[in-house]
Amino acid sequence: MSRYVAILAGGSGTRLWPMSRSKKPKQLLSLVGERSLIQTTVDRVTPLVPPDHVVIVTEASHADDIRAQLPEIPPENVLVEPARRGTAAAVGLGAAWIASRNATATMASLHSDHVVPDPDEFRQCLTAAFELAESDHWLISLGVRATSPHTGMGYIQVGDAIGTFNGRAGHRAVRFVEKPDRDNAGRYMREGYVWNTGMFIWRVDVILTEFERLLPELHGPLLQIGKAFGTAEQDATLQAIYPLLPVQTIDYGIMERAERIATVPSTFAWSDVGSWNELLQIAPQDANGNAIRGEHLGVDTHNSLVYTSGKPVFTMGLDGLIIVDLPDALLICSRESAEQLKELVETVQSDPRWTNLT
Repeated sequence: MSRYVAILAGGSGTRLWPMSRSKKPKQLLSLVGERSLIQTTVDRVTPLVPPDHVVIVTEASHADDIRAQLPEIPPENVLVEPARRGTAAAVGLGAAWIASRNATATMASLHSDHVVPDPDEFRQCLTAAFELAESDHWLISLGVRATSPHTGMGYIQVGDAIGTFNGRAGHRAVRFVEKPDRDNAGRYMREGYVWNTGMFIWRVDVILTEFERLLPELHGPLLQIGKAFGTAEQDATLQAIYPLLPVQTIDYGIMERAERIATVPSTFAWSDVGSWNELLQIAPQDANGNAIRGEHLGVDTHNSLVYTSGKPVFTMGLDGLIIVDLPDALLICSRESAEQLKELVETVQSDPRWTNLT
């Protein structure tokens, strides 16, 4: 069976401001290693699917940079959303595009801004999910074993085993729980729940049938757009219809209401790099627990992240700080307050003095 990958690349990544901005979001940045997050996302999947089976759903302000960073992906495989309408519409758009090429293909929907240090194990688990999707009418979430009581994550309760696929067990997914409090997050971790990574795998005909059943207000317009792919009317149809779609997430709109939900519990390391503090946890660290990018000299400096893009940074007597020094902005905050960075960004956005920084 033919396999495709749709990569969602429309986010703004404000929690990694000031490095990540609306015109240069985190998926386009080289935060870990030399290649950008979207480049490493494509690197992880192209051993499994050819580049022309990868479709990227993004917005106009990112499209040119994405095409420049990914010359191996055919330019027409970069679909530009005329407006942000949520992940349900973005996933549906990718599914409609794939269905226009192969109505019975299997697809994976992935995010462009995740970090997966073990790509080989990721591919093994993704292959298992592909095989599970091809075995029956399952909607599959690639779950990752919870390693901490993270209150910003969604959780999946793992049910009975379905079978073994590529050496990995597939299970029914009993329920989804979105961002629990710390006590419940700890209980879910102890009870073997997995984190919902937002990586989904299914046959395109199966997911489009679920759109018809659960989100009919999106299904009809997406079919119209799908029929126009590859024709002279493609762009005009997309521009006319897509902005009118209701805003909805794929989690709430489909996954939490569908009946045949499964998961492949996985053990590969994974992060959605949701904050500077999370980046510090996954980036290479020195003997003092510091993650450094650029030129830095520290004395009595511990458990801190220092990113500099020009002049050297010198620190002394610090513990648990985030320092991001850019040519036009300097951020200094504690690791704990980095989780609430969105509040600072909103203040910056509301002040006309700093509109060029967002």
